Amino acid sequence: MKKIILSIDGMTCSACSNGLEKYLNKQNGVKNASVNLVMANASIEYDEKVLNIEKLEEFVKQAGFKSLGEFKEIKFETKTKKEKIKFIIFTVLAIILMYISMGHMVGLPIPKILDPHTNAVNYTILLFLLTIAFMVYGFDILKNGYKNLIHKTPNMDTLVGIGVISSFLYSIYGMYMIIKGNHSYTMNLYFESSAIVIYFIKLGRYIDGISKDKTKEAIQKLVTITPERAVIKKDGKEKEVTLDEVTKGDIVISKPGEKIAVDGEIVSGKAHLDESFITGESKPASKEKGSKVIAGSMNYDGYIEYKAEKIGKESTISEIVKLVVEASNTKAPIAKMTDKVSGYFVPAVMLIAIITFVVYLLIDQSISIAISTFVTILVVACPCSLGLATPLAIVVSEGLCAENGILVKKSEILETAKKVNTIVFDKTGTLTYGKLKIAQILNYSDLEETKLLQLVGSLEGKTSHPIGKAFTDYMEEHNISSLNVEEFENIAGFGIVGKVEAEEIIVGNAKILEQYQIENKYLNDEQKLSMQGNSIVYVVKAKQIIALIGVNDVIRENAKEVISYLNKANIQTIMLTGDNKETAEKIASQLGITKVISNVLPSEKAKTIKELKEENKFVMMCGDGINDSPALASSDIGVSVNSGTDIAMDSSDVILTSNNLNSIVKLINISKKTIRNIKQNLFWAFFYNCLMIPIAIRNIKTIWNFN
Repeated sequence: MKKIILSIDGMTCSACSNGLEKYLNKQNGVKNASVNLVMANASIEYDEKVLNIEKLEEFVKQAGFKSLGEFKEIKFETKTKKEKIKFIIFTVLAIILMYISMGHMVGLPIPKILDPHTNAVNYTILLFLLTIAFMVYGFDILKNGYKNLIHKTPNMDTLVGIGVISSFLYSIYGMYMIIKGNHSYTMNLYFESSAIVIYFIKLGRYIDGISKDKTKEAIQKLVTITPERAVIKKDGKEKEVTLDEVTKGDIVISKPGEKIAVDGEIVSGKAHLDESFITGESKPASKEKGSKVIAGSMNYDGYIEYKAEKIGKESTISEIVKLVVEASNTKAPIAKMTDKVSGYFVPAVMLIAIITFVVYLLIDQSISIAISTFVTILVVACPCSLGLATPLAIVVSEGLCAENGILVKKSEILETAKKVNTIVFDKTGTLTYGKLKIAQILNYSDLEETKLLQLVGSLEGKTSHPIGKAFTDYMEEHNISSLNVEEFENIAGFGIVGKVEAEEIIVGNAKILEQYQIENKYLNDEQKLSMQGNSIVYVVKAKQIIALIGVNDVIRENAKEVISYLNKANIQTIMLTGDNKETAEKIASQLGITKVISNVLPSEKAKTIKELKEENKFVMMCGDGINDSPALASSDIGVSVNSGTDIAMDSSDVILTSNNLNSIVKLINISKKTIRNIKQNLFWAFFYNCLMIPIAIRNIKTIWNFN
């Protein structure tokens, strides 16, 4: 099976998208098709042995629409000056038309040459000419309505088209009778009705187009965040090229103040880059040779050369956009229900209009009243409000999630996240950072903490030990420069020694104190730090212990607050980890997690998730490693942090690009607000139609008496 997203032209309302979706799903070789009205595209999963793109595009054409080819980017089209001018002109014409046709009814002055009582022919011909202009303006509506009726997928345009053409043709007949001298038809013309209906439909779509564009802005920001041009290095010379001209392996240059053009790896230079649009981290990230760079990142202060690795569709930005677009093309259960209702709505309204028309004639009402009622029913009905109630809310929520560093792969997650009552967290890399960090510093000297860490970090920078990495990472994050180290010595199993600023500094574990015969007065402090799960680093200067530093896998920022919030919201939190019981329970107690399941294998993690689901719990699993992927796939909602492995992210339904656990709370809250918004939309859509259609039928008492 293969999947493709086609851009579709010609869809104007939800009945259009529903009709196309039904037609595509009926075709042999199409496994599943989902049409998105807001994004104007169709996501189709098909058997490539049976079908190809050309055949799929032919299906789209047969359904009455046009394929614009494979979806490549979100088109963000603002209203052109020409469109605005045209709209303003027809707004003025609509006012003139309403003034001429109805001004005399409210006592407004009308030129005698256009007075319907004294110059009925002039009055009628002017209305006819003005209406012709509106018929041309709304020709696309009439054409789409006819086209969809022929293809048995009637929509809003069909209702409007039938109503407009019916009233227009009847008015032409009235105009013929007036020209022949029968002026009794003057007050039974509906030219203005045809014109004004088209105008208001156009007005609605003009406003609707602006609203739809706003729902795409968050995604569009991601698309436009990369620069249009790049500077590459060829044969020792700099050459400016378009982004499309950059190929894999090219050496790309970035100078201070410029954006990174493509994803790649630094081969030369050093700089601080702003990657907040991806990571959510406000602090610039320090990058040097071997570091990865992401397209769209802003280079603050350095000159770097990097090798292009991911370009075009492979780039991080393109992948994010693809995920968001694919998510918006999946349908939540509530969306499927409203789509089904909308699909039956148009035929039902047409049937009601026809029955009302016939009944009016049977009870001896005039043909003009029957037609007027028929047209009114067709025009006031609004299937678009039903069909757009869900997708607009979903797309807005998708954009909101993207802005908050939450990538949702399936839109149904936005409906189901509010149901979560149990969240299972992996420990290492999820609740903690998954790498050693400086956890606690006991400073016994008169040195400032920054100076102390500069001394230790300068020494540790000479080693490749994981504990040393904790210090060098700290120096990079806080922009602390390294000092010159002399007479450096690595004492295996004990620590390191060297001269910094002409003074000998010793850094290591308790054993190194014995080696140098240094009295240890801080055994109690060491024990306290050890009880908290820290690795201990002693710092010695002038034969005196000047500091004790605890290095640990530090709990993620906001993790404690997130757990506290979830507990207060009556959402059970569970730690599920392969680590030993003692370490796991220490971390859990600090966070406020009461249930800990430790020493589990990857297969046992998935089994635990299934057991929780069997207890009728709606389970969210949050993890980052390969060992978490079975559990992520088994849960109702799998959430992966962006720093996790590719397989973990592939197995998950949601990716937290900011690596911030607070995004889980945001996701649940967005889900609640999304469903509330959808229900409100549906209520008002149903309320409007249930109210307006009976009002449009009118003369209910007369019909009832006839019965």
